[in-house]
Amino acid sequence: MNLHYGLNDLKDIDFISFLPIVLPIFAIGLILISTALIDLYRNRENRQNVFIWTLIIIFVNLIGPILYFVLGRKGSEKV
Repeated sequence: MNLHYGLNDLKDIDFISFLPIVLPIFAIGLILISTALIDLYRNRENRQNVFIWTLIIIFVNLIGPILYFVLGRKGSEKV
């Protein structure tokens, strides 16, 4: 039983077969990130911690924009 795989075993994997799974996830993530950054940029005067939210949106890939839309926009609107 071979429990450990090496780099030579990667040549046997068909990476093209993973594209239908990976591309929609990548596209959704890209759309979320760009939408969150645009919203943050347009409302930067009303938001608190803009730099921190920018880092969270960019570096916490799929969860960062969702956190921004749920938490970052909640109490920061000025009346």
